[in-house]
Amino acid sequence: MSTALVIGASRGIGLEFARQYAAAGWRVIATARDEAGLERIKQLGCETLRLDVAEPASVSALAWALDGEELDLAIYVAGVMQRDGASSPPTQPDFDRLMRTNVLGAMQALPQLAPLLKPGAPLAFISSQMGSIAGTDSSYGWIYRASKAALNMAVHAAQPDYPHCTLLALSPGWVQTDMGGPSASLTVADSVTRMRGVLAATGPEHRGAFINQDGQHLPW
Repeated sequence: MSTALVIGASRGIGLEFARQYAAAGWRVIATARDEAGLERIKQLGCETLRLDVAEPASVSALAWALDGEELDLAIYVAGVMQRDGASSPPTQPDFDRLMRTNVLGAMQALPQLAPLLKPGAPLAFISSQMGSIAGTDSSYGWIYRASKAALNMAVHAAQPDYPHCTLLALSPGWVQTDMGGPSASLTVADSVTRMRGVLAATGPEHRGAFINQDGQHLPW
């Protein structure tokens, strides 16, 4: 049985990843930061771990909690959004909250997870097209954009250190979640189905890359 790890599976895209992989017969280990989230995951038949990616002490225990595991797939989904712009300076609490969750948590988790991946297996970090510098045409989500651009750099820079597995930044598209809103063009189920297709087809061209849910490479 193949084993998948989903970091940040209490709702939205993470919960749907856990649901779809469990329904496909995978053994799924999934994380949430509170009891309500853990219970939603348990109801899908997944194994659970309590983890708060915004708390370094919590993330530092990840390797210990997963000691002895061999993973066929790992996905870091956890992320937060701030709807701001460059017309006013960011507050330190908002900046710290997004950077700790979207970047620091991922950078702390990566060196703990990568050694657990089987040869050739993917370790994906959910990014966003809003993290594309080349594709930016507004300051909407200013801190969020900066955090996802930083995440992309962290993933790309780390790839040479882990030649046995494939690290990638994966954009889910514009999705109907609390973050994306009801007007988004993709349902959560459709986005996750497409991303699972990308992950199943992971090859050398995905190593350290920034990939869209339709499989296309995105501009940095």
